[in-house]
Amino acid sequence: MSLLVISPGKDPEAWVKALKEQHPGLNIYVYPEDHDKEEVEFALTWKHPRGIFKNYPNLKVIASMGAGVDHITSDEELPENIKITKVVDDRLEEDMGTFVLSLILAHQRNLLHYRESQLNEKWEPVPYTRNNQIKVGILGIGNLGQRVAHKLLQNDFQVIGFSRNKKEIENVESFAGEDELDEFLEQSNILVNMLPLTPNTEKILDKELFEKLPKGAYLINVARGEHLVEQDLLAKVDDGHLSGAALDVFWEEPIRDEHPFWKHPKIRVTPHIASVTHPKSVVPQIIENYERLQDREPLKNEVKRDIGY
Repeated sequence: MSLLVISPGKDPEAWVKALKEQHPGLNIYVYPEDHDKEEVEFALTWKHPRGIFKNYPNLKVIASMGAGVDHITSDEELPENIKITKVVDDRLEEDMGTFVLSLILAHQRNLLHYRESQLNEKWEPVPYTRNNQIKVGILGIGNLGQRVAHKLLQNDFQVIGFSRNKKEIENVESFAGEDELDEFLEQSNILVNMLPLTPNTEKILDKELFEKLPKGAYLINVARGEHLVEQDLLAKVDDGHLSGAALDVFWEEPIRDEHPFWKHPKIRVTPHIASVTHPKSVVPQIIENYERLQDREPLKNEVKRDIGY
């Protein structure tokens, strides 16, 4: 049995090195080098070429290099019998929590305003709201979202969460299902989008959703660019209903040179760096699932293909 690494545009060297250190006898192929497709039963990938996996007759598992799996599940030619796994990693979760907290603090303490004031050589103090007066709504409160919630609670923010099913999280009010979405949105002074990307969640951040947020609400998107209707965001920021947004993910990455987000005074752009997978940190769980496959044991962090996460 062999493991195939497919990561077009992403240097696989660190992954291969970590895999070999963890499992010295492992036979590893790296796409697009020549290899025997019939030998491959396990693939590790990030943004593979569409339709490629149908060429591997004995492939049983596709492991994502990151927490997201939409780059796999969106492949319409993916064989139905193949299992998919995602990364669940303390380092990823901690980095995401720290990043979201940083964005919220920067907004709450008006740091973007003061940067503009400095560039314009203006002394312009403005009032701020204290942490315990701000209610942060986490849209999609899974593993990553719960770590963000914990980090915010440690810093005295109020936190509420929305998910497909009710969650029991200490000091976090849980909302679930379409019937409770509006109530969740109406209370969210800051909305942090952490939803998985599925056909049901694509373009969910639209004008209709934004209008249900309190006037002056702030958006943070650290999930996927495809969740956001960009023109709707620009319209609601420009008409004053939203106070601004911090965006780490986009439909096209990098965004084009003339994109209106670049120079918008109320929109903060970062280059998809909220939480970056570190091979040495996550390879142990990849190898564990490789061995579980060999031993015909249940996989860890397996994705439910019917719901996409």
